[in-house]
Amino acid sequence: MFQILHGVNVDWMRRRHIAFLFSGACVLVAVISLVMHGGPRYGVDFTGGSLVEIQVTPPVHVDEVRRAVDAAGYRGAEIQELSKPGQFLIRVEPRSGRSDAGEHVEVLRVESVGPRVGNELRGAAIKAIFFALGFILIYVGIRYDFRYSLGAVAALFHDVFITVGALSLANKEITLTVVAALLTIAGYSINDTIVVFDRIRERSKTLRRESPPRVMNIAINETLSRTIITSFTVFLTVVSLYTLGGEVIHDFAFAMLVGVVFGTYSSVYVASGLALEVQLWLERAGQGRGKK
Repeated sequence: MFQILHGVNVDWMRRRHIAFLFSGACVLVAVISLVMHGGPRYGVDFTGGSLVEIQVTPPVHVDEVRRAVDAAGYRGAEIQELSKPGQFLIRVEPRSGRSDAGEHVEVLRVESVGPRVGNELRGAAIKAIFFALGFILIYVGIRYDFRYSLGAVAALFHDVFITVGALSLANKEITLTVVAALLTIAGYSINDTIVVFDRIRERSKTLRRESPPRVMNIAINETLSRTIITSFTVFLTVVSLYTLGGEVIHDFAFAMLVGVVFGTYSSVYVASGLALEVQLWLERAGQGRGKK
């Protein structure tokens, strides 16, 4: 395997409690943001309504677009000015009727979802995320053991929840595309975690005299080149999507950017760190029973 780092000897597990505090702070910020925003900001896919992307020529100020939308009977619509001059995204509640776009307005995209369909999609999306996490928990528990499965699933919840919190902080919507990103993040995170866990299991068999923290440090250091190469490659791809992919894929790429960074971090500190804590707790519990 191609290596970019040789002879690395970093004591990752010595800093795991600092990492736990950092992760806790990130989760707390995510919770505060979600509470302040009244929960996730769901898009048209989940709430129902219409989304219209328009191009106004010549470009006008967003206030003029708002006055025109209000005059058409869609008072209270949400209007977002996009990066291209004169390009706007308009979200309105479900309503019958039709309004004239005008001769200086080009309709680029229209998406409409009924409120009942939106609620069904939202329920299906939430179930998909929790089913995915549940099956991953079962798989890791069968493939490895109890302490590994707890660490792996905690890392998945950590990555997905912080990504949702980042979307809330950025005032971005949860759409079907973003749900696809969240599921992709879960798959990416568990893949990286499984690579580290495989090496930990191998080293646990060959280094029986070493302490558990030492074994985990050796395993993480040995997989560090692979982790960096994979994560950096994915990161560059997602950055390209974010900067060049256009508005349609912008939120997907944003979620992936956050997820890749925290997914890589959690494989080392959250998944492995919690697995180590569980193992040390089990050893202390076993010693306590032995003394009785």
